[in-house]
Amino acid sequence: MTDVGIRDAEDWEADRIAFCAEPAVAGWARSGVAAEGPLAQRFGALAVHLLGAGSLHEAMERVVSAALRIVPEADLASITLRSADGGFHTPVCTDATAEELDRVQYQTGEGPCLEAALQGRPGYALANNLPDSEAFPEFGRRAGVFGFGSLLASTLLPDLASDLPPGAINLYSRRAGAFDEDAVDNALVLASHASLALAGSAAHTAAALKEIHLKRAVDSRDLIGQAKGILMNRRGISADAAFDILRRTSQDLNVKLVDLAHTVAERHRELDV
Repeated sequence: MTDVGIRDAEDWEADRIAFCAEPAVAGWARSGVAAEGPLAQRFGALAVHLLGAGSLHEAMERVVSAALRIVPEADLASITLRSADGGFHTPVCTDATAEELDRVQYQTGEGPCLEAALQGRPGYALANNLPDSEAFPEFGRRAGVFGFGSLLASTLLPDLASDLPPGAINLYSRRAGAFDEDAVDNALVLASHASLALAGSAAHTAAALKEIHLKRAVDSRDLIGQAKGILMNRRGISADAAFDILRRTSQDLNVKLVDLAHTVAERHRELDV
């Protein structure tokens, strides 16, 4: 190996260590991003792609789409944001199941996405065995019911001039033990570039976030909620069980969950549900 190769390897290892710094407090891992480190260089093109988005919503859609390519261990991705009053919501996701899993964390008050979103510095929260998680017992159990074994959430930092609190990029895997050190490194680099892109978006305002959130509520969550309510009433089952039926049926029929929910809500009198 040449001197240049040795130096590059040393730089890479130093950069990796910086990304995976020792936790400042129990249960929390910090990271620092080296501006000229090899990890940052490797993802330079990603920043250009994200910064090319024309709106906040488009930028967030690009982030979750890129997340599944950058961290291929993930099956689903979503973004958690917090409003000025501290409330949590999911403005974008790659599948409605991710939004439902986010919602479970918001309801139970536990989970990696909350841990990451509540931090004011770069870092991540990882649960690699959700069904048996001691840190997140209620969320872990319910995530296991949905068939998911791991969740990696990295902190999404707002513009320093913004009044908005931090958020998180959430990566879900159906497999336990899915996320290794490389996956964590890549998720942290993605979060740093995503933070820059979102901060640079002209639409990054409280009004824009509210509009996006309300639009998604009309387009997806309300429809899914209606369909769940119909199933709960017809079959006398819990909300989790109703959602699981919708999720499995959407997979079996190869249709989007929102489209299936729309059909159930609009034509439930004609369907044997």
